[in-house]
Amino acid sequence: MGLEVRDLAGLGEWSLASALYRAVFGYTQPEFGISPRLLAALQENSGSVIGAFDGSALVGFCYGFTAVDGGEIYHYSQAAAVAPRSQGQGVGRKLKVAQAAAARATGARTMRWTFDPYALRNAHFNLSVLGATAVRFLPDYYDDGASDRLLVSWDLTDPRSLPSRPSTGAPPVPPPQPPRAGISGSPDVVTARADHRRAAPTLAERARLRGALMARFQDGGVLVAVETSGDQAVYRFERAAK
Repeated sequence: MGLEVRDLAGLGEWSLASALYRAVFGYTQPEFGISPRLLAALQENSGSVIGAFDGSALVGFCYGFTAVDGGEIYHYSQAAAVAPRSQGQGVGRKLKVAQAAAARATGARTMRWTFDPYALRNAHFNLSVLGATAVRFLPDYYDDGASDRLLVSWDLTDPRSLPSRPSTGAPPVPPPQPPRAGISGSPDVVTARADHRRAAPTLAERARLRGALMARFQDGGVLVAVETSGDQAVYRFERAAK
């Protein structure tokens, strides 16, 4: 696929992005849409408004903005959407890498975003593919009764946040990784709803996972991986760096 990833420009492309976002997430309520004028303002003011094109068709889109926490500048990625026909083809990763470049241009050295704790495919992509770390649990993030979220932080000096270089024929040398210690006396969080063919988790299952996740984060942990085995998902924590 000849994919082109670049900043979106002009009302036409901003409107295409807004339509793709609504279509991917199935939003019909007007309040859940994205204003093209908001995208214009973000692009003009240290935000990111990036699209992925397959020929003339917009097949992916992400946007975000610059934020500050305790004096630290970071980039917050509000949303990324990939058309169903283009999912599983590396579009999401290319969008994130392009967004990381936009973030570094503003002086940010980390990027943050949220995802549903039960979205196992997203968990694998965020934690295992990109190398981000979940640093906080946010119960009912959108105040709608069903929006528990994990907040991840992505180190933009990680090689996985940089564009891929053409192969030289030699195998890549992995960067050295600092040793990590597991949380002593605190077992991994396990939920038995890992099969994507099954129905959505019940309220009772979500409540159980919520309590387990909150306990691990309060114990000083960060979430580094979500692994599946059969019908179980195992959430693996490590001690947060001091």
